[in-house]
Amino acid sequence: KVLAENDQLRKEADDLGPRVELDYWKKKLSKFYYLMEQLKSPDVKAVLGVLTAAKSKLLKKWRALDIRITDAANEAKDNVKYLYSLEKYYDPLYNSDPVSMLDAIPGLINAIKMIQSISQYYNTSEKISSLFVKVGAQ
Repeated sequence: KVLAENDQLRKEADDLGPRVELDYWKKKLSKFYYLMEQLKSPDVKAVLGVLTAAKSKLLKKWRALDIRITDAANEAKDNVKYLYSLEKYYDPLYNSDPVSMLDAIPGLINAIKMIQSISQYYNTSEKISSLFVKVGAQ
């Protein structure tokens, strides 16, 4: 269910700011870390041991799900890390008057450009565009 939700398109209002993006990825990170902790539990390990001993065909499906969960957790972790790095640049958008926030814009754009060039997961045009829309809305 969590993976199905992860694959769905996000629907958001057009007037949300960049903090919403960080909150979204923090919630995702929390969900997937919880899932990963559950997967490391003794009960799950015992079931996997039985499936391995029985040479079950379910192991292939299990491994595929495990890989997807791990990848989603890594994506959320990576995105949270990069979005936290933007916080100091977009805080003036929330706390300053329009004239004062002008000073923060070049640094914010450069930081987003850096994320786009470095991030393994956040470098798609859809994610960067969505972030720019949120920055513009704020």
